[in-house]
Amino acid sequence: MEFRFFKKDIDNKQEYDVIVIGAGVAGLSASIYLGRAGKSTLILEKNAFPGGAIATTEYVENYPGFEKIEGIKFAELFANHATKFGAKISYNEYVKDIKENYVITDKKTYKAKAILIATGTKPRKLGVEGEDKFFGKGVSVCALCDGMFYKDKTIAVVGGGNTAFQESIYLSNIVKKIYLIHRRDSFRAEKILIDRLKEKNNVEFVLNSVVKSINGNDKVESVTIEREGKIENIKVDGVFVFIGYQPDDSLYKDLVETKDGYIIVNQNMETSKKGIYAAGDVVYGSKKQAIVSAAQGALAAIHIIEYLNSLQ
Repeated sequence: MEFRFFKKDIDNKQEYDVIVIGAGVAGLSASIYLGRAGKSTLILEKNAFPGGAIATTEYVENYPGFEKIEGIKFAELFANHATKFGAKISYNEYVKDIKENYVITDKKTYKAKAILIATGTKPRKLGVEGEDKFFGKGVSVCALCDGMFYKDKTIAVVGGGNTAFQESIYLSNIVKKIYLIHRRDSFRAEKILIDRLKEKNNVEFVLNSVVKSINGNDKVESVTIEREGKIENIKVDGVFVFIGYQPDDSLYKDLVETKDGYIIVNQNMETSKKGIYAAGDVVYGSKKQAIVSAAQGALAAIHIIEYLNSLQ
């Protein structure tokens, strides 16, 4: 499966009722409601495709109504639904700053009566030697993006949650062997995913182990781990890191109230600054599930609509 690249769906207008930052599930869900209410809506997305984290998932199997659907197809359906009701999406546009009612990107400055921050999170790093050196050249955080580079090769996957198992299941059909490295002897992943991966004959579980470094010269050649007090080297051609996510608060840390980098909202998805809302994984306490993000996006939109109507 390959990513579909989306054209810029935007006119020259620079003033909107609502600007949504992020075309993930939360932002797209909100935009459906906003469009249906007749509110002019612009979605700014830094990537070339919609969906955020869900777009890099091989399959979605736990969203009501979809027994099994490709992550990128799921995202595409959401985006099409939003644009059907009038929302405009600008891809490859990075938001640099928010000042009062203005959203400043690397291309333009827009004005909005209300702003929804739905920027999601980014993959957490291991923070070990060699990780940055080889990032994008042997170290990856996306199996769908980079899996085929390791066809018939040996890789390490680091993590023990749903993402690590989902991605490992996908990678197991491409690579020769996977070493799944996890710091504990039990997993946070759902039982159905654990059982599926254990059925694979090319996966070796390396438990109670911590990655100390990623090694190589021009390319990744091995990982050094500490297992039960002993240092070991495992020869691999690549390393996939799936140890959770963290917010990038550089855009809003001085704008709204936050905790641990996440945005604090009230029951109406309002931030501490009037006219600015937040929804999805960027919200403090979010459960990192598509259905939760969709619900939060819809809830935010409902209250944004009420807020906009009160300004008239």
